[in-house]
Amino acid sequence: MKLSDIRKQIDALDEQILKLLNSRADCVHNVGELKRAEGLEIYAPEREEQVYRSLAERNRGIGGRLPEGAVRAVYREIMSASLALEKDLRIAYLGPEATFTHQAARSKFGASVQYAPQGSIGDVFEAVMRGQADYGVVPVENSWEGAVNHTLDMFIEGEAQVCAQVLLRIEHHLLSRVSIDKVTKVYSHPQAFGQTRNWLRRNLPGVECVEVSSTTRAAECASREDGAAAVAGRLAGELHGLNVLESAIQDSADNTTRFLVIGMRASPATGNDRTSLLFSVDHQPGALYRALEPFNTEGINIGKIESRPSRRKAWEYCFFLDVDGHASDPALQKVLEELRKRCTQVKILGTFPIPSLP
Repeated sequence: MKLSDIRKQIDALDEQILKLLNSRADCVHNVGELKRAEGLEIYAPEREEQVYRSLAERNRGIGGRLPEGAVRAVYREIMSASLALEKDLRIAYLGPEATFTHQAARSKFGASVQYAPQGSIGDVFEAVMRGQADYGVVPVENSWEGAVNHTLDMFIEGEAQVCAQVLLRIEHHLLSRVSIDKVTKVYSHPQAFGQTRNWLRRNLPGVECVEVSSTTRAAECASREDGAAAVAGRLAGELHGLNVLESAIQDSADNTTRFLVIGMRASPATGNDRTSLLFSVDHQPGALYRALEPFNTEGINIGKIESRPSRRKAWEYCFFLDVDGHASDPALQKVLEELRKRCTQVKILGTFPIPSLP
Protein backbone atom coordinates (compact mmCIF):
# COMPACT_ATOMS: atom_id res chain seq x y z
CA MET A 1 0.00 0.00 0.00
CA LYS A 2 1.25 3.47 -0.90
CA LEU A 3 1.88 6.19 1.68
CA SER A 4 -0.73 8.39 -0.02
CA ASP A 5 -3.35 5.63 0.34
CA ILE A 6 -2.62 5.24 4.07
CA ARG A 7 -2.91 9.00 4.54
CA LYS A 8 -6.31 8.94 2.83
CA GLN A 9 -7.41 6.26 5.29
CA ILE A 10 -6.21 8.43 8.18
CA ASP A 11 -8.10 11.45 6.81
CA ALA A 12 -11.28 9.37 6.51
CA LEU A 13 -10.85 8.08 10.08
CA ASP A 14 -10.26 11.62 11.36
CA GLU A 15 -13.55 12.72 9.79
CA GLN A 16 -15.36 9.84 11.51
CA ILE A 17 -13.69 10.69 14.83
CA LEU A 18 -14.76 14.34 14.54
CA LYS A 19 -18.35 13.34 13.84
CA LEU A 20 -18.34 10.98 16.82
CA LEU A 21 -16.76 13.60 19.09
CA ASN A 22 -19.47 16.09 18.18
CA SER A 23 -22.16 13.46 18.73
CA ARG A 24 -20.61 12.78 22.13
CA ALA A 25 -20.63 16.52 22.87
CA ASP A 26 -24.35 16.60 22.07
CA CYS A 27 -24.95 13.79 24.58
CA VAL A 28 -22.86 15.57 27.20
CA HIS A 29 -24.90 18.73 26.61
CA ASN A 30 -28.12 16.79 27.22
CA VAL A 31 -26.65 15.42 30.45
CA GLY A 32 -25.73 18.97 31.46
CA GLU A 33 -29.28 20.18 30.84
CA LEU A 34 -30.68 17.41 33.06
CA LYS A 35 -28.12 18.16 35.80
CA ARG A 36 -28.94 21.86 35.79
CA ALA A 37 -32.66 21.08 36.03
CA GLU A 38 -32.00 18.88 39.06
CA GLY A 39 -29.49 21.26 40.67
CA LEU A 40 -26.57 18.84 40.30
CA GLU A 41 -22.91 19.64 39.76
CA ILE A 42 -21.73 19.60 36.13
CA TYR A 43 -18.39 17.96 37.04
CA ALA A 44 -18.65 14.53 38.66
CA PRO A 45 -15.28 13.03 39.67
CA GLU A 46 -16.87 9.67 40.49
CA ARG A 47 -18.34 9.41 36.97
CA GLU A 48 -15.04 10.51 35.44
CA GLU A 49 -13.19 7.69 37.16
CA GLN A 50 -15.84 5.16 36.11
CA VAL A 51 -15.36 6.26 32.48
CA TYR A 52 -11.58 5.83 32.74
CA ARG A 53 -11.91 2.34 34.22
CA SER A 54 -14.42 1.30 31.57
CA LEU A 55 -12.19 2.61 28.78
CA ALA A 56 -9.19 0.73 30.15
CA GLU A 57 -11.17 -2.53 30.22
CA ARG A 58 -12.53 -1.99 26.69
CA ASN A 59 -9.08 -1.15 25.37
CA ARG A 60 -7.70 -4.39 26.81
CA GLY A 61 -10.70 -6.27 25.44
CA ILE A 62 -10.06 -5.20 21.85
CA GLY A 63 -6.31 -5.64 22.13
CA GLY A 64 -5.80 -1.93 21.60
CA ARG A 65 -2.42 -0.72 20.37
CA LEU A 66 -2.59 2.42 22.52
CA PRO A 67 -1.39 1.98 26.13
CA GLU A 68 -3.90 2.72 28.88
CA GLY A 69 -2.07 5.89 29.91
CA ALA A 70 -2.41 7.28 26.39
CA VAL A 71 -6.12 6.44 26.24
CA ARG A 72 -6.62 8.20 29.56
CA ALA A 73 -4.73 11.29 28.34
CA VAL A 74 -6.81 11.52 25.16
CA TYR A 75 -10.08 11.21 27.05
CA ARG A 76 -8.96 13.68 29.69
CA GLU A 77 -8.87 16.35 26.99
CA ILE A 78 -12.16 15.17 25.47
CA MET A 79 -13.84 15.48 28.87
CA SER A 80 -12.10 18.79 29.54
CA ALA A 81 -13.49 20.23 26.30
CA SER A 82 -16.95 18.89 27.15
CA LEU A 83 -16.83 20.53 30.58
CA ALA A 84 -15.81 23.84 29.02
CA LEU A 85 -18.83 23.68 26.71
CA GLU A 86 -21.21 23.21 29.65
CA LYS A 87 -19.68 25.56 32.23
CA ASP A 88 -16.77 27.94 32.62
CA LEU A 89 -15.19 25.61 35.14
CA ARG A 90 -12.60 27.48 37.24
CA ILE A 91 -9.81 25.61 39.01
CA ALA A 92 -7.76 27.28 41.75
CA TYR A 93 -4.28 25.90 42.37
CA LEU A 94 -1.14 26.72 44.31
CA GLY A 95 0.68 28.93 41.82
CA PRO A 96 2.32 30.44 40.00
CA GLU A 97 2.07 28.97 36.51
CA ALA A 98 4.28 25.94 35.73
CA THR A 99 4.50 24.68 39.33
CA PHE A 100 4.03 20.98 39.95
CA THR A 101 0.60 21.77 41.40
CA HIS A 102 -0.29 23.44 38.10
CA GLN A 103 0.86 20.32 36.27
CA ALA A 104 -1.21 18.13 38.60
CA ALA A 105 -4.29 20.30 37.99
CA ARG A 106 -3.78 20.11 34.22
CA SER A 107 -3.36 16.33 34.40
CA LYS A 108 -6.73 16.11 36.17
CA PHE A 109 -8.87 18.72 34.39
CA GLY A 110 -7.17 19.09 30.99
CA ALA A 111 -6.40 22.18 28.96
CA SER A 112 -9.89 23.52 28.22
CA VAL A 113 -10.99 24.78 31.64
CA GLN A 114 -9.95 28.01 33.37
CA TYR A 115 -7.07 28.01 35.86
CA ALA A 116 -6.60 30.51 38.67
CA PRO A 117 -3.17 30.50 40.37
CA GLN A 118 -3.23 31.34 44.08
CA GLY A 119 -0.47 32.67 46.32
CA SER A 120 -0.84 30.11 49.10
CA ILE A 121 -2.58 26.87 50.02
CA GLY A 122 -4.90 28.87 52.27
CA ASP A 123 -5.86 31.04 49.28
CA VAL A 124 -6.84 27.94 47.32
CA PHE A 125 -9.17 26.82 50.13
CA GLU A 126 -10.65 30.32 50.42
CA ALA A 127 -11.29 30.55 46.66
CA VAL A 128 -13.25 27.28 46.76
CA MET A 129 -15.17 28.03 49.96
CA ARG A 130 -16.18 31.51 48.74
CA GLY A 131 -17.32 30.22 45.36
CA GLN A 132 -14.57 32.01 43.44
CA ALA A 133 -13.45 28.64 42.06
CA ASP A 134 -15.35 25.42 41.44
CA TYR A 135 -12.47 23.22 42.61
CA GLY A 136 -9.00 23.61 44.03
CA VAL A 137 -5.82 21.55 43.76
CA VAL A 138 -3.30 21.43 46.62
CA PRO A 139 -0.32 19.19 47.48
CA VAL A 140 -0.79 16.98 50.53
CA GLU A 141 2.03 14.43 50.63
CA ASN A 142 5.34 13.57 48.99
CA SER A 143 6.72 10.04 48.96
CA TRP A 144 10.16 11.35 50.00
CA GLU A 145 9.46 14.37 52.23
CA GLY A 146 6.13 13.34 53.80
CA ALA A 147 3.05 15.42 54.58
CA VAL A 148 2.44 19.03 53.52
CA ASN A 149 1.38 20.38 56.91
CA HIS A 150 -0.24 23.58 55.68
CA THR A 151 -2.76 21.57 53.67
CA LEU A 152 -3.61 19.38 56.67
CA ASP A 153 -4.02 22.43 58.90
CA MET A 154 -6.50 24.02 56.48
CA PHE A 155 -8.84 21.05 56.90
CA ILE A 156 -9.12 21.53 60.66
CA GLU A 157 -11.35 24.61 60.39
CA GLY A 158 -12.27 24.73 56.69
CA GLU A 159 -15.41 23.28 55.10
CA ALA A 160 -13.95 22.18 51.77
CA GLN A 161 -14.23 18.47 50.95
CA VAL A 162 -11.73 16.13 49.32
CA CYS A 163 -13.40 14.89 46.15
CA ALA A 164 -10.50 13.45 44.13
CA GLN A 165 -6.76 12.89 44.23
CA VAL A 166 -3.93 13.15 41.70
CA LEU A 167 -0.62 11.29 41.83
CA LEU A 168 2.18 13.04 39.95
CA ARG A 169 5.67 11.67 39.38
CA ILE A 170 8.07 14.50 40.25
CA GLU A 171 11.28 15.08 38.31
CA HIS A 172 13.56 17.91 39.37
CA HIS A 173 16.17 19.36 37.04
CA LEU A 174 19.09 21.73 37.54
CA LEU A 175 18.28 24.72 35.33
CA SER A 176 20.41 27.74 34.45
CA ARG A 177 21.68 30.07 31.73
CA VAL A 178 25.30 29.26 32.63
CA SER A 179 27.29 26.03 32.68
CA ILE A 180 27.34 23.98 35.87
CA ASP A 181 30.92 24.95 36.74
CA LYS A 182 29.84 28.60 36.92
CA VAL A 183 26.87 28.07 39.25
CA THR A 184 27.39 29.94 42.55
CA LYS A 185 23.81 29.95 43.89
CA VAL A 186 20.79 27.66 43.60
CA TYR A 187 17.17 28.71 44.12
CA SER A 188 14.27 26.38 44.86
CA HIS A 189 11.28 25.61 47.06
CA PRO A 190 12.07 23.94 50.43
CA GLN A 191 10.30 20.72 49.36
CA ALA A 192 12.39 20.53 46.18
CA PHE A 193 15.58 21.08 48.17
CA GLY A 194 14.52 18.28 50.50
CA GLN A 195 14.00 15.95 47.56
CA THR A 196 17.40 16.73 45.98
CA ARG A 197 19.49 17.24 49.11
CA ASN A 198 21.96 14.38 48.51
CA TRP A 199 22.52 15.22 44.85
CA LEU A 200 23.24 18.85 45.64
CA ARG A 201 25.65 17.90 48.41
CA ARG A 202 27.59 15.57 46.11
CA ASN A 203 27.59 17.69 42.97
CA LEU A 204 27.46 21.32 44.16
CA PRO A 205 29.20 21.30 47.54
CA GLY A 206 29.47 24.71 49.15
CA VAL A 207 27.09 26.37 46.69
CA GLU A 208 24.54 28.62 48.43
CA CYS A 209 20.97 27.26 48.42
CA VAL A 210 18.25 29.94 48.66
CA GLU A 211 14.64 29.01 49.47
CA VAL A 212 11.83 30.74 47.56
CA SER A 213 8.04 30.37 47.41
CA SER A 214 7.84 28.00 44.43
CA THR A 215 9.96 26.18 41.86
CA THR A 216 8.61 28.54 39.19
CA ARG A 217 9.79 31.50 41.27
CA ALA A 218 13.16 29.76 41.53
CA ALA A 219 13.39 29.53 37.74
CA GLU A 220 12.49 33.20 37.46
CA CYS A 221 15.25 34.19 39.91
CA ALA A 222 17.80 32.04 38.07
CA SER A 223 16.85 33.67 34.77
CA ARG A 224 17.62 37.15 36.13
CA GLU A 225 20.84 36.57 38.02
CA ASP A 226 24.33 35.74 36.76
CA GLY A 227 25.70 32.50 38.15
CA ALA A 228 22.32 31.39 39.50
CA ALA A 229 20.55 28.09 38.91
CA ALA A 230 17.21 26.61 39.93
CA VAL A 231 15.99 23.22 40.99
CA ALA A 232 12.63 22.99 39.25
CA GLY A 233 10.54 21.17 36.68
CA ARG A 234 11.24 21.29 32.97
CA LEU A 235 8.10 23.38 32.30
CA ALA A 236 9.31 26.12 34.66
CA GLY A 237 12.63 26.16 32.86
CA GLU A 238 10.98 26.50 29.47
CA LEU A 239 8.79 29.32 30.79
CA HIS A 240 11.87 31.34 31.83
CA GLY A 241 14.29 30.37 29.07
CA LEU A 242 16.65 28.20 31.13
CA ASN A 243 18.78 25.30 29.95
CA VAL A 244 18.68 21.87 31.57
CA LEU A 245 22.15 21.33 33.05
CA GLU A 246 21.31 18.04 34.77
CA SER A 247 18.12 15.99 34.46
CA ALA A 248 16.21 14.04 37.12
CA ILE A 249 18.38 15.00 40.08
CA GLN A 250 15.83 13.93 42.73
CA ASP A 251 17.31 11.56 45.32
CA SER A 252 14.50 9.01 44.91
CA ALA A 253 13.72 7.52 41.50
CA ASP A 254 10.15 6.98 42.69
CA ASN A 255 9.57 10.57 43.80
CA THR A 256 5.78 11.07 43.72
CA THR A 257 3.56 13.80 45.15
CA ARG A 258 -0.08 13.28 46.02
CA PHE A 259 -2.39 16.21 45.35
CA LEU A 260 -5.96 16.63 46.53
CA VAL A 261 -8.83 18.07 44.54
CA ILE A 262 -11.09 20.00 46.94
CA GLY A 263 -14.66 21.12 46.39
CA MET A 264 -17.84 21.78 48.35
CA ARG A 265 -19.61 18.50 47.66
CA ALA A 266 -18.97 14.89 48.64
CA SER A 267 -18.43 12.27 45.92
CA PRO A 268 -20.87 9.35 45.66
CA ALA A 269 -19.58 5.79 46.03
CA THR A 270 -17.90 4.08 43.07
CA GLY A 271 -17.02 0.76 44.71
CA ASN A 272 -13.31 1.61 44.89
CA ASP A 273 -13.04 4.58 47.23
CA ARG A 274 -11.01 6.07 50.03
CA THR A 275 -12.15 8.30 52.87
CA SER A 276 -10.15 11.03 54.62
CA LEU A 277 -11.09 12.01 58.17
CA LEU A 278 -9.69 13.58 61.29
CA PHE A 279 -10.31 13.07 64.98
CA SER A 280 -9.02 14.42 68.29
CA VAL A 281 -8.75 12.54 71.58
CA ASP A 282 -8.27 13.47 75.22
CA HIS A 283 -4.68 13.73 76.41
CA GLN A 284 -4.68 10.55 78.49
CA PRO A 285 -3.14 7.05 78.34
CA GLY A 286 -4.73 4.70 75.81
CA ALA A 287 -6.91 7.34 74.13
CA LEU A 288 -5.38 6.85 70.67
CA TYR A 289 -5.54 3.06 71.01
CA ARG A 290 -9.24 3.21 71.85
CA ALA A 291 -9.89 5.50 68.88
CA LEU A 292 -8.16 3.15 66.43
CA GLU A 293 -9.66 -0.06 67.83
CA PRO A 294 -12.96 0.11 65.85
CA PHE A 295 -11.06 0.10 62.54
CA ASN A 296 -9.50 -3.23 63.48
CA THR A 297 -12.84 -4.59 64.70
CA GLU A 298 -14.54 -3.81 61.37
CA GLY A 299 -11.53 -4.88 59.28
CA ILE A 300 -10.97 -1.46 57.70
CA ASN A 301 -7.47 -0.75 56.46
CA ILE A 302 -5.79 2.52 57.49
CA GLY A 303 -3.56 3.68 54.66
CA LYS A 304 -2.15 6.78 56.32
CA ILE A 305 -2.10 8.51 59.70
CA GLU A 306 -0.60 11.91 60.56
CA SER A 307 -0.83 14.10 63.64
CA ARG A 308 -1.00 17.89 63.85
CA PRO A 309 -1.60 20.34 66.74
CA SER A 310 -5.34 20.93 67.05
CA ARG A 311 -4.97 24.72 67.46
CA ARG A 312 -7.74 24.57 70.05
CA LYS A 313 -5.78 23.58 73.15
CA ALA A 314 -2.10 23.21 74.06
CA TRP A 315 -0.78 19.66 73.58
CA GLU A 316 -4.00 18.50 71.94
CA TYR A 317 -3.59 16.88 68.54
CA CYS A 318 -5.68 16.10 65.49
CA PHE A 319 -5.05 12.78 63.78
CA PHE A 320 -5.55 12.65 60.01
CA LEU A 321 -6.41 9.28 58.50
CA ASP A 322 -6.95 7.87 55.03
CA VAL A 323 -8.96 4.65 55.18
CA ASP A 324 -10.31 2.24 52.61
CA GLY A 325 -13.99 2.50 51.72
CA HIS A 326 -16.69 5.11 51.24
CA ALA A 327 -18.07 7.08 54.19
CA SER A 328 -21.52 5.64 53.43
CA ASP A 329 -20.36 2.01 53.71
CA PRO A 330 -22.07 0.23 56.64
CA ALA A 331 -18.78 -0.92 58.18
CA LEU A 332 -17.29 2.56 58.07
CA GLN A 333 -20.53 4.00 59.41
CA LYS A 334 -20.14 1.75 62.46
CA VAL A 335 -16.57 2.94 62.94
CA LEU A 336 -17.61 6.58 62.73
CA GLU A 337 -20.36 5.99 65.29
CA GLU A 338 -17.82 4.51 67.70
CA LEU A 339 -15.34 7.28 67.02
CA ARG A 340 -17.86 9.92 68.01
CA LYS A 341 -18.24 8.18 71.37
CA ARG A 342 -14.50 7.92 72.00
CA CYS A 343 -13.14 11.18 70.54
CA THR A 344 -13.51 14.87 71.33
CA GLN A 345 -13.84 15.72 67.62
CA VAL A 346 -14.58 13.71 64.47
CA LYS A 347 -14.73 15.22 60.99
CA ILE A 348 -15.06 13.57 57.58
CA LEU A 349 -12.80 15.43 55.17
CA GLY A 350 -14.13 13.72 52.06
CA THR A 351 -14.51 10.50 50.14
CA PHE A 352 -13.00 10.11 46.70
CA PRO A 353 -12.51 7.47 44.00
CA ILE A 354 -9.12 5.76 43.90
CA PRO A 355 -7.61 6.45 40.47
CA SER A 356 -7.22 3.38 38.28
CA LEU A 357 -4.03 4.87 36.86
CA PRO A 358 -1.49 7.21 38.53
